[in-house]
Amino acid sequence: MLGYEEIRKNEEIKTYISKADESLCALGYTEHSFAHVCKVAETAAEILTLAGYDERTVELSRIAGYMHDIGNIVNRIDHSQSGALIAFRILDNMNMPANDLAEIVTAIGNHDEGTGVPVSPVSAALILADKSDVRRSRVRNQDFSTFDIHDRVNYSVEKSRLEIDAEAKIIRLVLSIDTSISSLMDYFEIFLTRMTLCRRAAEKLGFVFKLTINEQNFI
Repeated sequence: MLGYEEIRKNEEIKTYISKADESLCALGYTEHSFAHVCKVAETAAEILTLAGYDERTVELSRIAGYMHDIGNIVNRIDHSQSGALIAFRILDNMNMPANDLAEIVTAIGNHDEGTGVPVSPVSAALILADKSDVRRSRVRNQDFSTFDIHDRVNYSVEKSRLEIDAEAKIIRLVLSIDTSISSLMDYFEIFLTRMTLCRRAAEKLGFVFKLTINEQNFI
């Protein structure tokens, strides 16, 4: 059965991820290459493992996490939908069973806050893993004087972790933000929609989503 390690070794998929990130780099976006997609893959798998899902569902979340941003080779706009179609073509050609393929395509097609809905456990885990990956190392712009609000917010995040308490049914995003670089209002200006989607994703898994910034609870 087609697994995550086989997907990671596939040179075609590697090329598409690299080229997609090159496009985003040219547009001034934060890093969306292998550091991001591998982190998302492992975080999604951790979420579903601790939530008690079976090994195959966990494995599918890894694959979806690894391939979720592949649509950026087409355009940043609607990249979740184009990425789902690209993933479908690749995985279908690799003879992935229809049930598994459907889970991955659904998750990728629903991961972005513009149009995404956590319609399945895999899609919910992907949303939470993707939107929680906020960190300074994703900022590529080295000229602080030219930072836009996205650069400032991401650069201000000194520490970030996603805590999953299976017993209490709580998923908590814990951030440490340097408010001399970016205010909390800046954070909420660009991430409020994402945090709302995370709340809905956690609910899909039977959890409550919480947000803690600088030891203060906001959600």
